[in-house]
Amino acid sequence: MKFKFKGSETIFEGSVKKVAQNMLLVQADRSIKGKDASVIEIVSDDGRTVAKYEGYATVYRTLEDATIYSNDGTIYTEQEEQQPDAEQIRTAKLAEVSNRCESTIFAGVDVTLSDGTTEHISLTEKDQINLFGKKSQLAAGVAKLEYHEDGQLCKYYSAEDMTAIITAAMQFVSYHTTYCNSLNAWIKGAESVEELSGIYYGAQIPDKYKSEVLKDYEAAQKA
Repeated sequence: MKFKFKGSETIFEGSVKKVAQNMLLVQADRSIKGKDASVIEIVSDDGRTVAKYEGYATVYRTLEDATIYSNDGTIYTEQEEQQPDAEQIRTAKLAEVSNRCESTIFAGVDVTLSDGTTEHISLTEKDQINLFGKKSQLAAGVAKLEYHEDGQLCKYYSAEDMTAIITAAMQFVSYHTTYCNSLNAWIKGAESVEELSGIYYGAQIPDKYKSEVLKDYEAAQKA
C-alpha cells in the first residue's frame, strides 16, 4: 500500500488500517515521526488518491515498527502502562496481532517444486496480485510462466510448478487470515487484563473462539 501525509508529497509504503473506532494503525517503510496524520491519502501506483483517512491527528502510541493515531485526542501514557486498563490493552493487542499477521504473510512461504527443490516465495500485496494474474495464464493453457523466487532473477516455471506455488501461497494467506480472525475474536472476548496479556500471535486459541474454517484447517494439518 502507498500513502502520503497532509502537506507532504513523500510517498510511503506500508499499511494503514483502523484497529478501533477511534484508532488508526500506520506502518511505514521508514520513519513517519513528525508527519501530519490529520489527513492520510492512500494512493495508486500512478499517484491518484483512492482513499482518505481524516481526523487522526494525535499520536496515541508509538510501537516498535508502527504508530497508532487517535481521532479524539487520546494519548497512551506510562501511568496507563503501569496500571493497565483492559480496553486499552485490548486495543493495543488488536493492533499488535494485525501487524504480526501482515508481516508473517508478507514474509512468504517455502514451496517444494516438482524436482524436489524448495524455493521461498514472498507474499507482499504486489506479490499476491502477481500470483493471481498467473492463475489467468494457467487457465489460458500457458505451458511455462515467468516468475521469481524471493530476491532472485525471473525465470520460467512449468505449469505444474506454478500451480504448486499459487496453491501454497493461497493456503498460506488464507490460513493466517483465518487464524488472525479467530485470534481477534479471542481478544475481543477476553474478560481480564491477565487473559489479554497472555494472548499473542501463534498462541493456541480456545475452541470457543475458533471459527469453523480454522477448525477445518487445523484438522487438515493434523491429518
